[in-house]
Amino acid sequence: MATRFGDFVFDEDTRELLRGGEAVPLPPKAFELLRHLVRRRPHAIAKGELQALIWPDTNVTEASLASAASDLRAALDDRRRRPQFIRTVHGFGYAFCGEGQDVGGEAPPEPAPRPGAASNSVYRLIWKRREIQLSRGENLLGRDRRSVAWFDSPTVSRRHARILVKGDQALLEDLGRRTGPWIGGKRLSGPVQLADLDEVKLGSVVMVFRILEESETESGS
Repeated sequence: MATRFGDFVFDEDTRELLRGGEAVPLPPKAFELLRHLVRRRPHAIAKGELQALIWPDTNVTEASLASAASDLRAALDDRRRRPQFIRTVHGFGYAFCGEGQDVGGEAPPEPAPRPGAASNSVYRLIWKRREIQLSRGENLLGRDRRSVAWFDSPTVSRRHARILVKGDQALLEDLGRRTGPWIGGKRLSGPVQLADLDEVKLGSVVMVFRILEESETESGS
């Protein structure tokens, strides 16, 4: 079982921390700290308990634990004063404060089909005056300029969500961000098949998903 949070995927079985599919170097003790915090999220773990878990046969000071936390934050590009993932519980210990999503293991059931798509359909997102055409496969949505749907808004994360186009379906999936996505005024709790005219919200960005026939796009493409 791996856990996705933000731009990262943490897999304790393969002992990897990935960001955008690329391995992020993580010192062994920082890896162990992340492992225990992710397992017990969102609960805080006392310093003494963490020291016993990470250094079971060695007496160490709180400075060793603080060093592991510093290494972990550096790997995650996290900030101590404004944490996204690793929260210091003053006078007690640490907690994982990100929104993690378990991935892998048994595949979640496919959502029930929703009407509105055909094999020759064209999928687009409409935002203000922009029309963003989606391609087959993965379409990333976020503030990263390499995303298929790029939004220059501080309320949108670099890799906020994705739309997976396969067969006659377009599935909207969360990438573990606190601010959404939302669809039809409801927070996404799992992959959702998009239907024509669905309203999708990322942070403060609101767009409309459209399913068009190829003939409808020929004159405007």
